[in-house]
Amino acid sequence: MNIRHLRFFVALARERHHGRAAASCNVTQPTLSEAIRQLECELEVPLVDRNGRRYRGLTPEGDRVLEWAQRILADEDALGQALAEIRGDLAGELRFGVIPTALPITPILTSAFYRRHPLVTLKILSLTSVEIQRGLHTGELDAGLTYTDNEPLRNVYAQPLYQERYMLLTPSGSPFDWASSVTWREAAKLPLCLLTRDMQNRRIVDQLFIGSGAGKPKVAVETNSVLSLLAHVRSGEWSSVLPHTFLSLVGRDDPAVQGVQIIPLAEPEAAQTVGLVVGEREPFPPLARALLEAARHADISISHMLDRGPLPTPLS
Repeated sequence: MNIRHLRFFVALARERHHGRAAASCNVTQPTLSEAIRQLECELEVPLVDRNGRRYRGLTPEGDRVLEWAQRILADEDALGQALAEIRGDLAGELRFGVIPTALPITPILTSAFYRRHPLVTLKILSLTSVEIQRGLHTGELDAGLTYTDNEPLRNVYAQPLYQERYMLLTPSGSPFDWASSVTWREAAKLPLCLLTRDMQNRRIVDQLFIGSGAGKPKVAVETNSVLSLLAHVRSGEWSSVLPHTFLSLVGRDDPAVQGVQIIPLAEPEAAQTVGLVVGEREPFPPLARALLEAARHADISISHMLDRGPLPTPLS
């Protein structure tokens, strides 16, 4: 079986378009189409639904072959990594999916990893927890940084890193100026800008509002961008809820957050575990194993950076 043909087939399933798939593989469309036909002849089953001129999807046989093709390609990549590791020059591309609210602490991991393996290119993708689960299953991701206990992932090895806590971001001049904490019930009365509902952070926040007795919060704006949340709070119209990891990006005098109060949320005080996850495979691919090792050495730094006691005084 030609590995190259499997790569073309996986690319077509991913792109859902012959032209885009061919471009992603740096071949012409006729070359890609002929390779997939050869794969079908070899396997003696139809893989692509050709009922019409446009790509319509895979056949049931194609869906099954896709699962095996993704595993084979992931194993081939891992083999290349293992051979490079034997030579003492671990190289390649590490594909790392990160939930948006954990992006601020990602440099702690990537810096620790890069110091040990400077020949590896780190590809960091902002993804939902569901997308991370899917990427690890298909082999399109080597690792993920996501929640580990709220909606547990399947068939992964998880290394917990820190406990995520929650803060209210609200414009200065509100009734909460200089408050030491704000209850979830009080925060629910504000016009809120929160992450979209496909984000696990949003599902966690909604449950915390409901658990406090406040019911579903009044959400005026939804966005999939943490930067957009901050921009809306700075406009003076909306408030938001973000994890305390956000504090690692800003300082008290940072002009990006002037005019914004950052206040811990209480009643209930809540925390969710965030950790590094890799596919549950034996042996671990070398890049995934190297990232886990770097994370073990970075744990102290993460704790020092994110769990260093009381949160800063609210910004004026």
